[in-house]
Amino acid sequence: MTSKITPRIEINLEKIRHNTKVLKKLYGEKGIQISGVVKGVCANLEVARTLVEAGITSLADSKIENIRKMKMAGLKSKLILLRTPALSEVQQVVEFADISMNTELEIIRALSAEARRQNKIHSIIIMVEMGDLREGILPKDAPAFIREVLRLPGIELAGIGTNFACFGGVVPTVKKMQEFSNLVNEIQKEFQIKLPIVSGGNSANYTWLMNTHDAGSVNNIRLGESILLGRDPVSGKVIPGLYPDAFYFVAEVIESKLKPSVPSGIRGRNAFGERISFEDHGLMRRAIVGVGRQDVLVSGLSPVLPVEIIGSSSDHIILNTKQIHLKPGEEVAFFLNYGALLSVMTSPYVYKTYTRQTSKRYNSLTRTPA
Repeated sequence: MTSKITPRIEINLEKIRHNTKVLKKLYGEKGIQISGVVKGVCANLEVARTLVEAGITSLADSKIENIRKMKMAGLKSKLILLRTPALSEVQQVVEFADISMNTELEIIRALSAEARRQNKIHSIIIMVEMGDLREGILPKDAPAFIREVLRLPGIELAGIGTNFACFGGVVPTVKKMQEFSNLVNEIQKEFQIKLPIVSGGNSANYTWLMNTHDAGSVNNIRLGESILLGRDPVSGKVIPGLYPDAFYFVAEVIESKLKPSVPSGIRGRNAFGERISFEDHGLMRRAIVGVGRQDVLVSGLSPVLPVEIIGSSSDHIILNTKQIHLKPGEEVAFFLNYGALLSVMTSPYVYKTYTRQTSKRYNSLTRTPA
């Protein structure tokens, strides 16, 4: 029976440190610095400190509350707001963020006015659209947009950025990246400026990095998933030399019984408005762990044990345990994808625990720590 608190997320800081150092060296060999994206862990301070200790000099998050948290903690790092601020956030953005990413002149004008009020210079990165269709100004609109920005007092144009594979799934190919570099070069030439930051994408840029001999104008990449989970998000494959298991989600068995595999009675929609189909496998050894969709993105979990997730409600995950007889009080560990990690780290119901061992934490054939 478990003596630890569940549900919990076990965070291996040493594996995160290792991944950070390997990627920093890998990208550095192509002249590219890394900004550590910590939104996937809700700007957890232990993780953020680990990245800084591993040599990361800029941390990025999409929530101004998290930027403020890191600022108040005194982290020795530049803090980047990873998306265009809302107008209602402008005062906090100027106060706590060193840099913000922007795509709207109205908001940049508000940042300018607030920066003057606070007697500060606020740095911005202008995001341009290269096809993924999330945030960004269109390339054809960039010159006129930048001309207006350069006129604004209290605003420093720190760089140009773009984004890939977050909304439309558009991959940063060598051709796409060359187009981006060409755009940046044209902007620098037209306005006779040298941009300190040319941020060419995110963890999805790994394959491009490995295949390119010339990074062009790009000198910055924003990495979250590849640091935290050791994976290339485009292919889903583990990056050689990285740990994919720096995080384990652990839940506790609250029921274990032999039950039919198909519900009985007239059926309609479930609590989430879904109509679920079932295959008849006869009696099934089923276990329930005491977490659900309120706690974690269940579709992003993969059990370490050879068991199967067959469904979930708001506070239950139902497992087909097959040949394994789990008992109430025993623990079940799960690997997480990025979406599941994001949800778990945001949940106030999941305890966060830390370890520094680099051995494999769980044996896939047992239900106990290795």
